[in-house]
Order: sequence, then C-alpha cells, then structure tokens
Amino acid sequence: MTKVLVVDDEASISGAVAYALRREGYIVETAADGQEALDRVDTFKPEVMVLDVMMPRMSGYDVCRRLEGRPQRPAILLLTVKNDIVDKVLGLELGADDYMTKPFDMREIIARVKALSRRRPQTSVEVQELVQLAGLSISLPNRTVHAEGAVIELTPKEFDLLALLARNPERVFSRESLLEQVWDMDFAGGTRTVDIHVQRLRKKLGKWHDVIQTVYGIGYKSTESLP
Repeated sequence: MTKVLVVDDEASISGAVAYALRREGYIVETAADGQEALDRVDTFKPEVMVLDVMMPRMSGYDVCRRLEGRPQRPAILLLTVKNDIVDKVLGLELGADDYMTKPFDMREIIARVKALSRRRPQTSVEVQELVQLAGLSISLPNRTVHAEGAVIELTPKEFDLLALLARNPERVFSRESLLEQVWDMDFAGGTRTVDIHVQRLRKKLGKWHDVIQTVYGIGYKSTESLP
C-alpha cells in the first residue's frame, strides 16, 4: 500500500486531505510544518508527499531543496495559493513533480496522488531488466541510474522520463506524448513542465547530458551517438 505524507499548517486542510486519501486505501500521516515533514520522511518513508508552500519554520520550497538528491525521495505534489506561473515553475525547478492551486477539488488531488504513486508491477522478467544508454546503466525495477560506478540521484518523474526515453532510443516523443506517458494525465503545467524536467535531468546527468537530445519543433529523444 502506498504511503502518503500530507503537509499543511492548516489542520482542517491536512485532515480533510488525509481522510479522503485513507478512504482510497492509502496509508497517510500528516505534518504541520516543513521541519516536521523532513523528520517524517526519515521515519515514515512516504512514496508521495502532498506539500503546502506557505508554512511556518520552513516553506514547501525549502523542503524541496532539502530533499533534493536524497535516496528514496518521495514524489512531491505542491499546493500553493499563488496562481503565478513563476511560482509554479520555481516549484518544478526545485524538484516538485506536480502542483495544484488552492482552493482545489478533492477528486483532483486524489487523481494526482494516484498518478504520482502509479508504478508498473514488477515481474520476474523486469527484476533482471537493465537498460544501457551510452555510459548510463538504468535499472528499471530498482529505479536507479549508475554511471562509472556512481549513483545519479533523480526525482521520481526525472527517472520516469529518462527510463521512457532510454527504452526507446532514437524514437522522437512530442512534449504532449511525454506528458501523457510520464505524468499519466493532462498535466496542468503544460508542455513547459517537460522542458523544465529535461533541463534538470540533463544537469544531473553531467557529461552524459547529450543522451537526451532536442528535436526542434517536436520534442525529445534519447541517443547512443554522443559527440
């Protein structure tokens, strides 16, 4: 069963979201501020975090910064009262996987948590599945990426994006197709979300950043043919 951590300094909001998610079968805990959220990540080990931006002690943005690069980092759904695209883009650049603006419909928040927690079930074949792309070794069942013996830490959506491209080398994916296949829904962030995740992914891949290539006017592809 998927574990979800709901973080909001308004008890009425965290309680309502937690109740709705529990009715859907999730194991849910709550936290009232950013520091408590970080402590719960270590002890509760959630797969998904519903994270408010404006909180005392530590904002949701700061929580994203502190979680960046951590192993077993949860997927993050950011909640914000701001409707400014700059604030939303900032959240994505700091590692959030999705965002919603308050006030929100509870049915939508459940759908987005489902999308973030959805993972293909492992099979005996997948346990052995390892994708090689240039100098990268991508373990699909373990959701890890290694290069020259070192682990490259990725967020859940960054891994999903790399895995999809790596399993289909030289195939060109439009931004709309990547949104549909990686985010599992019509993501509110639009195609700009794909560009932001590709930028972050390339930065983390370092000297292997060219395995992801831009196909201008269309989208992206992966390649073994590095310069």
